[in-house]
Amino acid sequence: MRRRISGAPATAVVLGLLVSLSGCGGDSGDASDGEGTLRLVAAEYGDNPATSSRAFWDKVTADFTATHPGIKVKVELKPWADIDREVSRLVNAGKAPDMALMGSYSDFAAQGKLYSADELLSVSAEANFLQPLAEAGSVGSTLYGLPFVASSRLLFLNDALFTKAGAKPPTTWTELKTAATALKKQGVKFPYAMPLGPEEAHAEALIWELSNGGGYADSSGNYSLASEQNVKTWGWVKENLVGAGLTGPVAPSQLNRADAFAAFLNNEVGMVNGYPSLLHEARAKGIKVNAVSMPVSEDLGAGETPPTVGVADWMMAFKQNGNRKAIGQFLDFLYQDKNLSDFANRYHLLPSTTSASRAVAGNNGSIAQSDTQFLTALRGAQLYPVNDPNWVTVSDTIKRNIGRAVDSNGNPKAVLEEIAAKATEASKKKN
Repeated sequence: MRRRISGAPATAVVLGLLVSLSGCGGDSGDASDGEGTLRLVAAEYGDNPATSSRAFWDKVTADFTATHPGIKVKVELKPWADIDREVSRLVNAGKAPDMALMGSYSDFAAQGKLYSADELLSVSAEANFLQPLAEAGSVGSTLYGLPFVASSRLLFLNDALFTKAGAKPPTTWTELKTAATALKKQGVKFPYAMPLGPEEAHAEALIWELSNGGGYADSSGNYSLASEQNVKTWGWVKENLVGAGLTGPVAPSQLNRADAFAAFLNNEVGMVNGYPSLLHEARAKGIKVNAVSMPVSEDLGAGETPPTVGVADWMMAFKQNGNRKAIGQFLDFLYQDKNLSDFANRYHLLPSTTSASRAVAGNNGSIAQSDTQFLTALRGAQLYPVNDPNWVTVSDTIKRNIGRAVDSNGNPKAVLEEIAAKATEASKKKN
């Protein structure tokens, strides 16, 4: 069973949206005819005008209004760097949007700001989500967050650099070190790129900790950031990779994901953990990539396979404007397989439902063949504990501190205990 952090009390009124069916009960603020204008604030997935999410939202909202003439949907796109702050500002000012699509939901859920799943969903719609995503969107046994698109992480190997170095795809930590050593002897700048800079260190950290039987939580669902397994993990990484000069000229604490990926696309990296869009970018540049599961520690039991790391983005609906019925109708339309698959394929991400993962995207073509490996990994993945309202603070603490554990003068045990103490302090302040 996937480990889960305990979130807000079950008595808190929290969210979850998905496909809405006509049998859902009403609320006092419902527009009786499902008419009006809905406001959705969504993260911008593109990085330039040509790849902007605007084209998708313009089409899907126009198609929706054509079939539901009384309802219009206004979509405002915000950069990922700004959307959390902007939505929080709107909510705090009493101007919450009807819906938001972003990277977290549990803080608003804990405040009772969101519609609950049973106000909007059918049993069959809820069951359509891929299991790890449904678990991450749930507190206890109740679904609160609606996963939209997702991705999983695999270890990318530059095939040409591996061939030149005579290295073999690693399955264990020792084999990874052997491959990195061979790559270094061939002059590869980053034999293993380890981005533990503040941009996304919590992803790299979880990948390594899971590969040694550790992670962010114990089997009871409590944070275990300074567990014995995690201390051993970072001790091994510090001594065998960083200390041996196998992670490149930039200290892991100073290397961000974007820089590691850029170096990979410049043929300067032998190994890096990546997701589907990076694989597509690399292949577009003629780089042959071998994507494999993360190598595991020899300390794991024979046959024990740790989960991969999965990441999802979340849709949520705010109660403030009382537009439950209209929101449900829009979500029912949005989460049709053709729409969800279309969005996922645009950005080489993975759809969040079982049916959409098998559906034809748009008018032709299914999920890219090269993405099916990530979809398989996602089905057994472990996601961040986004159902814990403290996760935003905890993840920020990890991102800004875990890299120090492997610095030349770093003490893995001391750094992990410091992170754990800060996480405990954050939890006490919110609770």
